[in-house]
Amino acid sequence: MIPYSMPDRTAVWVGDRLAALHGEMRSRRSCRSFSDRPVSRDTIEGLIAVANTAPSGANRQPWQFVAIDDPELKRRIREGAEEEERKSYGGRMPQEWLDALEPIGTDAGKAFLEVAPWLIVIFRVDWAMIDGVKYKNYYPIESVGIASGMFLMACHQVGLATLTHTPSPMRFLRDILGRGENEKPFLLIPVGYPADDCTVPDLPKKDASQVLQWNR
Repeated sequence: MIPYSMPDRTAVWVGDRLAALHGEMRSRRSCRSFSDRPVSRDTIEGLIAVANTAPSGANRQPWQFVAIDDPELKRRIREGAEEEERKSYGGRMPQEWLDALEPIGTDAGKAFLEVAPWLIVIFRVDWAMIDGVKYKNYYPIESVGIASGMFLMACHQVGLATLTHTPSPMRFLRDILGRGENEKPFLLIPVGYPADDCTVPDLPKKDASQVLQWNR
């Protein structure tokens, strides 16, 4: 055990920082039009280091980040994603779902998967072998969800755009990237700078009062 210490902050500082942080994060949007402007490997490693500080069940850290900048791998991932998306848009998704997506303007084409300088695939690790013994990971879905959110926030804080892409089913990612049967793709996240002509839908967020209840 080690002592737990936090910086001493005044109420005024906390209020100002929360207001600034809310303003910063309100500008975050899902990006589907990326620039091919390079992003350094050191930057990607630093972003993943931030995400890796996330809490997890029994501290098992049940995640694996795979960072891809190899053009051939990106091409294969695009092909796999578009194959699944064509099936989804072509009949696998119910009309209600298609109607919900209509204002966003998405379709089966995923050219951004080859344009964005990096693709980050986050895998959920359900169990691990340690010294020949199989160990179960606890609360892997919740843990990986927290780490993913921290990764997205870190990207936005350093000026990088992202998209949470889920071309379900995503088994093709495990096959292409050579991951084990104990790992399941959780998110496919393109990372980079937005294209100069990038536009995004103007989608309002609910007010905090709509998603917050005090006590019973």
